[in-house]
Amino acid sequence: MGKGKDSKPKESGGKGKGKQAGGGADENSSKGKGKSGKAADGLGTCTYVKARHILCEKQGKINEAYKKLEDGWLSNGDKVPPAEFAKVASEYSECPSGKKGGDLGWFPRGKMAGPFQDVAFSTLVGATSAPFKSTHGYHIILSEGRKN
Repeated sequence: MGKGKDSKPKESGGKGKGKQAGGGADENSSKGKGKSGKAADGLGTCTYVKARHILCEKQGKINEAYKKLEDGWLSNGDKVPPAEFAKVASEYSECPSGKKGGDLGWFPRGKMAGPFQDVAFSTLVGATSAPFKSTHGYHIILSEGRKN
């Protein structure tokens, strides 16, 4: 009996944890739904995104590039003008697109790798993403447009 009593609280504790984790997962999945569902803000409803990006292999370098964008615009709450983003991209980006100011043009869902696509399709038009990591290195994305 003692054993049974001991194991029960542990089990319910486990269930409690499971519920919490489940709650977390629910939150995440609803967030996911928000992105892929017809969200009121128009996020996730578009099929194509037009974007520029900066790609650096090293986190230190992407942070340097981001600091330039912050010092110039973001810290004042301003949007980074695409032409200015392009200058930073041509200076810092290690992607071949850097020569074109980081311009990736229009690309459809499913073309880019996981995290890159998630950020590209969830960044508001005109907004600049915070640095994030993908399989290729570290990126900053500037969203320039969306269409279906």
